[in-house]
Amino acid sequence: MTKEIQISNKKLGGLNPLFIIAGPCVIESEDIVLSAAGRLRDICAELGLPLMFKSSYDKANRTSVSSFRGPGLEKGLRILSEVRSTFNIPVISDVHSVEEVRQASGVLDALQIPAFLCRQTDLILAASNTGKPVNIKKGQFLAPWDVKNIIDKFTSTGNQNLFITERGTSFGYNNLVVDLRALPIMRSFGFPVVFDITHSLQLPGGMGKSSGGQREFAEPFARAAVAVGVDGLFMEVHPEPDRALCDGPNMIKLDDVRKLLATLQALDNLLKNQS
Repeated sequence: MTKEIQISNKKLGGLNPLFIIAGPCVIESEDIVLSAAGRLRDICAELGLPLMFKSSYDKANRTSVSSFRGPGLEKGLRILSEVRSTFNIPVISDVHSVEEVRQASGVLDALQIPAFLCRQTDLILAASNTGKPVNIKKGQFLAPWDVKNIIDKFTSTGNQNLFITERGTSFGYNNLVVDLRALPIMRSFGFPVVFDITHSLQLPGGMGKSSGGQREFAEPFARAAVAVGVDGLFMEVHPEPDRALCDGPNMIKLDDVRKLLATLQALDNLLKNQS
């Protein structure tokens, strides 16, 4: 069993229900973010699933220098603060540097360290020293047992509010593969583990100046991860993924989210009732 951590008024991990981290990949506009947050809040409330709303104020690792990155720290945090106050749901977003951590932690309920930065010791320690819950995404270049070193860095400050996200492993050029053995291996370290449905379906740099993706495999991938055992699910969603400014090919259409989550919840409940 994994540790139980608390974010806002929600308890995650342990024997608690599957929790959901969801939202558009990047903040494209205030209207899109607020609309998506409201719909996700209603869906998860109906199903009884804890929700954290995620959208990035800055995508600092885009494939091309000309790619859309988001509104930036100041405006992005203001919009995420509005999401939290309007819908009473916790918010999470990426931090990319030690300098961002202090300002972001003043607004966000939880911080997220992107996969490419998961070995950046100073960033991990700065995030941990806030005392906030932190989601660290396992790098595409790491074996699952390498996560133990990340955990040791993070918990060296005394902060135990950590969860780890699996998002696939590099497999040749412009491709990822999900090794489902990684999920129980990472959970064996005792901290909640999240499966990132949409980034596991990404084809990094697969479209030349942007990443491709295969969202048609979202449901079977998610079913497989829940069947193996996870504490939470991460999914980036958008009202019109094909028109999204970032990660459109692997994002899930907002209209499809409720049916997908209901299926995954039923599977998770079945397995928990049998154990």
